[in-house]
Amino acid sequence: MPSAPAFEALVSQSPVPVVVDFWAPWCGPCRMMAPEVEKVADTLAGSAVVAKVDTEAVPELGERFLIRSIPTLMVFRGGQPVSRESGARPAADILAIVSRS
Repeated sequence: MPSAPAFEALVSQSPVPVVVDFWAPWCGPCRMMAPEVEKVADTLAGSAVVAKVDTEAVPELGERFLIRSIPTLMVFRGGQPVSRESGARPAADILAIVSRS
């Protein structure tokens, strides 16, 4: 996600849920989870949007959502956060989080 305004536009205008992976390049668990996030994006194509926010590149989003541990996954519906989970997760767990949200 290149900017806070782009993020805001995405989550507020999306007709489908938006799954956001808050991460940083130096974070080992984040790098380990990246392929799992890709699997989720492929699985949910058309029924949800999967986005990644680099908390180093766009720190205002990390601050806004009080991200204290990465990776953190959040699910947004209608521009509002409806779910939040911290820690690396396999694709199946991420899909379960989205389905519950």
